[in-house]
Amino acid sequence: MTVEIETFPSLETWAQTIAGRLEETLAAAVIRNGKALFAGPGGSTPSPVYARLAQADIGWDRVSVTLVDERYVPESDPESNARLIRDVLLQGPAARATFIPLYHSEVTVDRAAAVAARSLAEAGGRFDAVLLGMGEDGHICSMFPGSPTLKTLLTPTLKPSVLGVPHGRDGAAPSLERISITLPYLMSAGRVILGLKGAAKRSVFELDADGDPAVQPIAAMIAAKVPLEVVWTEAS
Repeated sequence: MTVEIETFPSLETWAQTIAGRLEETLAAAVIRNGKALFAGPGGSTPSPVYARLAQADIGWDRVSVTLVDERYVPESDPESNARLIRDVLLQGPAARATFIPLYHSEVTVDRAAAVAARSLAEAGGRFDAVLLGMGEDGHICSMFPGSPTLKTLLTPTLKPSVLGVPHGRDGAAPSLERISITLPYLMSAGRVILGLKGAAKRSVFELDADGDPAVQPIAAMIAAKVPLEVVWTEAS
């Protein structure tokens, strides 16, 4: 493993550090390019980061926000990642940002992903900053080990895109169809922060970092030289 794991003593310092780095990067992009594009995850892990980032003074009216992955459900569904983004991040000063959803009410998940891919391409096609989480099975975005779409999601030579991910068979994850960005989006990003909490996830990261890039998303990111910063706290 060649990626340093930065350790923070408390959830508060962990969240504040990540939010501060995202604020710095997005603010610099706004000054440099007149706009910025940020992508983040759903789930409970990023909530304290989003709550702090929402208060940043970075010219939010020139920032576009999207997700790294989404369940194939509308925002009214409790499983929606967009719901968390709107409820926690797009508040206060950050309410002025433009939100680019991945879910669209198309007849199939693949068609919804194609609409999302066009929207992200029109927004610039390159993320200035990305926040990632990781599941205890080692999945990043909706790149699930064992998924039939994993090979395409992890192919570094394809152009950045958004793909539909089928639900797992015979009890395998994911339980719902999903929409996910691909590895090349992370490769081209200006800054990528992986926020980890708890001893179990650190162990998974350390194990998968030395794994096979063809089947382990963490190993694939490292092999593809994603500009990855791993920020961990034992608090969970």
